[in-house]
Amino acid sequence: MAIEDQADDQADRREFFRIDDSIQLSYRVVDSVELSLRLEKLDNSVNGSFTVMTRLQALSQHLSASLHRIEQKDPDVADYLKALDKKVELLGQSFLADEVDLTEQPAKPVNLSAGGMSLYTTESLEIGAQLEIKMLLLPSFTGVLIYGEVVGSEAESDDADFPWNLRVNFSHIRDADRDALIRHILRRQAAVLRQKREDRERLEDE
Repeated sequence: MAIEDQADDQADRREFFRIDDSIQLSYRVVDSVELSLRLEKLDNSVNGSFTVMTRLQALSQHLSASLHRIEQKDPDVADYLKALDKKVELLGQSFLADEVDLTEQPAKPVNLSAGGMSLYTTESLEIGAQLEIKMLLLPSFTGVLIYGEVVGSEAESDDADFPWNLRVNFSHIRDADRDALIRHILRRQAAVLRQKREDRERLEDE
């Protein structure tokens, strides 16, 4: 198998890792006309302040190799650049203050992958409904804007507050947003595995 094919195969597997998580999100139904307009803005990267952290993180990822080389040659300069990067990150997080509808609501439990998600909701939606979804990924405070299609909406009788289980396939997501989502999923998965290992080791020591 060619190196490019191996890389694509690995990316596909990462895309469909699934995790249980708790994130702040909001969604709304959009009709076909609005969806076309929104997608045009998405493709042209006209997406406002909400996704500024995603773009900043993409730049940081792109520059990480250069920073590593600088760190080997001059650690003081590398420390200074890292401090500047942290300042820019804090500034980027401040843009999220405008997203009051998202930042002030409690986190919701979801089952999440880079290709879709399921979550419990207060309402049932029609199969095929198109959604605009905003996610705030913690602790990185990364805003991700995604468009998806409802592929399932089943009643759940054991939860009176959130009686519907909604399943959504992501239909339109920028590469930078997908990369940010994959990084979040991998970090979350690593944290869960680390916690399980620590719990197992603690039980073995008792």
